[in-house]
Amino acid sequence: MRFGADEAGKGPVLGSMFAAAVRAPVDALPEDVADSKDVRPERRVELAGEIRAAATVGVAEIPASRIDDPATDMNTLTVAAHAAAIGDAVTDGDAGLCDAGDTDEARFARRVGERVERDIDLRAEHRADERDAHVGAASIVAKVERDAHVEALSEAHGNVGSGYPSDPTTREFLREFVAEHGELPDCARRSWSTCDDVLAKAEQSALDEF
Repeated sequence: MRFGADEAGKGPVLGSMFAAAVRAPVDALPEDVADSKDVRPERRVELAGEIRAAATVGVAEIPASRIDDPATDMNTLTVAAHAAAIGDAVTDGDAGLCDAGDTDEARFARRVGERVERDIDLRAEHRADERDAHVGAASIVAKVERDAHVEALSEAHGNVGSGYPSDPTTREFLREFVAEHGELPDCARRSWSTCDDVLAKAEQSALDEF
């Protein structure tokens, strides 16, 4: 059986990263499956439900606290996320493709495969989510999981934006949270430079007021 894997939320300063793996016959997947970035948000949610109904799906979450662990790095965590999602979806003899989270495609596939306790044939390619239906399906599931996670953060804290460092709403949320509480929220990836910037500006503002 064929499968594909991809992740979402690798670069944000807020919240978890998610990986998904989708295992199904090719003709079982919805015809309009594509890279999640090319699908409207409303249709992504619909597609995720259709994919789950037609396929075996595995999902893995890497929380901010694990991302901040100084003993690891994002490449290793991306490998771990792919492997966990794939491990929950595949069986021995399956063959699949994952979107390469490393400059070296073969190395990424090897590292992921070493963590999956199944006898599978695994390859990795850059931009596989744009060319392979299974990887595209996985990208959709992972993105929908990430979006639901961000929505939950907004319900808990107020509007946090997209969670990406380039998002003014996200940066404003962090500034206001630190100003009010004197520390970063638990959902922040404290090891990100954006958090360092916010804390430094808050400290400077306090010194200026003093």
